[in-house]
Amino acid sequence: MLGECGMLERDRRGLRKCSVTLCKEMVVDELFIQSLQTDDILTDSMAESILVEPTSHKRSWRLLSLLPKRGPRAFSSFCSALRDTEQQHLCALLTESPERDGERQCPQTAKAKDRAEEVISTTYPIQASDRYAPFTKTPVKDSEEERDEEKERYVDSPLPLPTQEGMVPAKRARTQESMEMCLDADSPITSPVLPCTPDFYLKHCQQSYSMVSSPRGLALVISNVSFDPCAAPDLDSRKGGEVDVEVLRKVFTELDYIVTVRRDLTAPGMRACIEQFGRQQQHQTVSSCVVCLLSHGVEGAIYGTDGQLLELDWVFEAFDNAHCPLLQNKPKMFFIQACRGEEMDCGVEQSDGPERTQSPGCEQRDAGREGEGDGDTRQTEERGRLIVKLPQRSDMICGFASLKGTAAMRNTKRGSWFIQEVNSALRFRARDTHLSDILVQVNGRIKDREGYAPGTPHHRCKEMSEFTSSLCKDLYLFPKYHPQY
Repeated sequence: MLGECGMLERDRRGLRKCSVTLCKEMVVDELFIQSLQTDDILTDSMAESILVEPTSHKRSWRLLSLLPKRGPRAFSSFCSALRDTEQQHLCALLTESPERDGERQCPQTAKAKDRAEEVISTTYPIQASDRYAPFTKTPVKDSEEERDEEKERYVDSPLPLPTQEGMVPAKRARTQESMEMCLDADSPITSPVLPCTPDFYLKHCQQSYSMVSSPRGLALVISNVSFDPCAAPDLDSRKGGEVDVEVLRKVFTELDYIVTVRRDLTAPGMRACIEQFGRQQQHQTVSSCVVCLLSHGVEGAIYGTDGQLLELDWVFEAFDNAHCPLLQNKPKMFFIQACRGEEMDCGVEQSDGPERTQSPGCEQRDAGREGEGDGDTRQTEERGRLIVKLPQRSDMICGFASLKGTAAMRNTKRGSWFIQEVNSALRFRARDTHLSDILVQVNGRIKDREGYAPGTPHHRCKEMSEFTSSLCKDLYLFPKYHPQY
């Protein structure tokens, strides 16, 4: 039976029965919504009301509240959208649901499913303050668990546990693979980079760095995933690192950068690659530069595949005003996905009341140096005929995945938390937000993320990103806008 414009009752029952799991695991992004719009299941206003929700949990809940009213085709279109966005496990969960088929469930399966839903709802109850909810799950079979296949499917999550980028060996999951379960981790965003408008460009171009070249600049991505087991036996493979590489390659290509990707380099290999990149003559004709380094690391350095360290200070020096004159006065962006220590951030309980966002004032004058030379007549006279000098290092901004001394978290299937958030922020906010504010927003997203891995040291683990900047102007990327002269 179905209502005047509703879905079949069996489909409605199946959707209702699986709603908790769907809210927690389903990824509702623009591609997913577009699939439903193409089938005329959702109107434009409905799609907008879903995507405007600030968290994945709320987007999922909003969608599930609309579907039962959208006709008998809504269920099949919903399942098709799940398959199209690589969420086949949720489609299988719905289509194989005994509640939907009207069949009686075997006691063992029912018990396992009920227990799973009880664990999910009591561990992380649905609440409006959830910033993220679902994580993508792909059913796997562990040879040790085949005797209880149904129980594994609903209770034992096959998702990867949080993996530190440092050297400290983590507690291994039963599947003999370092795995992460993150309630707050969506799949990598693949929505197109939103374009800057001509009006926005004209309003902000005078007060910001010039970003008019096409391409905007050159980008270098160095990712070390596999390490020499003889030279670096303590450095595990960085599973999920390839996801980060593709995410960065795609987003910076869309932002009009020529992206060079280098994989699995030794420390001398990274040094040679960076030196060669910095000498490219094309830097002279473009507006900016991007360098992304992804590897295991310690404070102030990252590891090559040979277990040797490359100092980050040397990397910054390679692009400073003395060593890279082609990029003088041009913005240079760095993104470092690596641990800066071995300490895992376990978080602290928030006190009642508003967040404490203010810190004691710590500014002081620069030893009164400003104006010291105002009365120096000779210096004033010489100023007009001296060559303009630059500080050794300027016009740089660097985003770090973690704070000094702490570990960075990486999902072995969806990549690192930090790169995920940088990708998302660039795609949605670069159109009208300068890079410093974008990285502030990334910090806020990272602050709200939390690992979910009961029974391991990673359960409820936290991470906090940060950035340093010597930029002298606002850095807008002005995506997809090319002024006509």
